[in-house]
Amino acid sequence: MDLSLESALNDREAGTPEIEQTGRIVGRPVEDWNAAYAKVESYFHALRVRDKVLLGRLVIHVLKRAMRRAPQELHRSVTELSAEEMDLVVNDWFAQVLQDSPTSTDNMLSTRGRLALLLANMPGKWQDQFLRSGPWPDEFVKAMRDAYLTAGPDFQLSKMTPRPLDLLPLPTLPIPTLTQLRQWSYWKMILAWVVFALVLVAIFILTHPLTR
Repeated sequence: MDLSLESALNDREAGTPEIEQTGRIVGRPVEDWNAAYAKVESYFHALRVRDKVLLGRLVIHVLKRAMRRAPQELHRSVTELSAEEMDLVVNDWFAQVLQDSPTSTDNMLSTRGRLALLLANMPGKWQDQFLRSGPWPDEFVKAMRDAYLTAGPDFQLSKMTPRPLDLLPLPTLPIPTLTQLRQWSYWKMILAWVVFALVLVAIFILTHPLTR
């Protein structure tokens, strides 16, 4: 990071700009900054940062970096700038802790770094070290680097390519003609009468037993 978290928070000149009378901050609507705040906060929540004080400081640090760029990059949205700065902050920190280049050829530093955070139990044991400038505890560094090696370098994101369904052809059934339908109706009627007659005969036999 070009600024440590502590210096960014304590430097008054680098503090969050005052809200202008028009409801804008560095020329952008306050609502846009609120939306960016929510996005950055959600990202850190996904990394399981649960300490509210730490969470607020991290979000403000990222937004301050985006505010420095906002006046010059008017074609970029506030959320886009904030998301980009968030990735830069996290990836630079990963590079320092893991001793890997943020522009390494495998382009997996961010993914493997986040996985290493979980494998090293950063949320439960090392949350206070997240995005802090070094030096870090030796145990933390070892846990992160061991987890980073576990997550790669052959770790890759898999993609599932949609494949067309191989449906078997439906059997072709013959369509009966009108004459055949009439014949079937005729035979059905005859069969119904035969069954009815047999039922009557059976009832008669049961109710009138033959005597010798």
